[in-house]
Amino acid sequence: MATGAPMISVRNLWKVFGANADKVIGSPLADLSRSELRAQTGNTIAVRDVSFDVAPGEVFVVMGLSGSGKSTLVRCMTRLIEPTQGSLTLEGEDILKVDNARLRELRKTRFSMVFQHFGLLPHRKVIDNIAYSLEINGVKKTERHARANEVIELVGLSGYANAYPEQLSGGMQQRVGLARALAVDPQVLFLDEPFSALDPLIRRDMQQEVIRLHHELGKTMVFITHDLSEAVKVGDRIAIMRDGAVVQTGTPEELVANPADEYVANFVRDIAKSHVLTLKYLARPVRSDEATDGPELPANTIIRDAAQVILQTHKPVRVNDNGKALGVVSSEDVLRLISGVA
Repeated sequence: MATGAPMISVRNLWKVFGANADKVIGSPLADLSRSELRAQTGNTIAVRDVSFDVAPGEVFVVMGLSGSGKSTLVRCMTRLIEPTQGSLTLEGEDILKVDNARLRELRKTRFSMVFQHFGLLPHRKVIDNIAYSLEINGVKKTERHARANEVIELVGLSGYANAYPEQLSGGMQQRVGLARALAVDPQVLFLDEPFSALDPLIRRDMQQEVIRLHHELGKTMVFITHDLSEAVKVGDRIAIMRDGAVVQTGTPEELVANPADEYVANFVRDIAKSHVLTLKYLARPVRSDEATDGPELPANTIIRDAAQVILQTHKPVRVNDNGKALGVVSSEDVLRLISGVA
């Protein structure tokens, strides 16, 4: 993940549905429960004072249960829904303040969207579905087909350029949707529950596809999901939402190791800690009765990946973080974690 100035910066973003929505923000009404607010005013707070940054090249996942506000948030970020209040900048430009002409230009050139429902044009071949985003930008047919063929190769659709959507499986149709979003070479991809309608095996393949494309292209991505295992798999950082608000943001390891409250703890309860946590989490001071000449592993090694070395050696493994000794991890430490004692 790249560092430096954020690619996207969201500050104090609100979306209140209903009449006189702006009067709810900053008033005692905003502190009411959803049911109380709806009963008193007819309003619903879908996004509540949300703030976060997304770094260039980061996969930032927003997740939560149905009704948590995650899909409304991403639609506010793309202005498919107009926020009630707040700011959202893309490389310093406030997307919420641009006029419609500039917004159309940004959607054509700077960011693209991929949704759960593919939205493919049934009467058009794969190559023309992918090239459609370029067609509406005024790109000539020969040029847009050349670019479409590039992304067809990129997303693993070689040989299907002249097929129609109905001839493709759900996973292949979603690859077409992904290719269409990539055709304009956007800086940011917004993906809203893109794989939730797919069968589990196809869904896993598409998750791997996103990871591969991210490694190859380095695109900044905002990925919406209700599935924590998917979030952990694809995300650099995860924001967990509840009732329109972000309750915790962090790396998968931070959320699993230190959930902010019971709501987050319930989310991460079924995630295998050894698949997410690194040796940095388990490292402890060496005891006086332990050997100090065991094998050495980097602190950022996932415990699952280090388990074979740790369990096979008769000495504690030394944990090193960029030249700094953090401590040791023994087979007993790993077994306690796996058994749920740690």
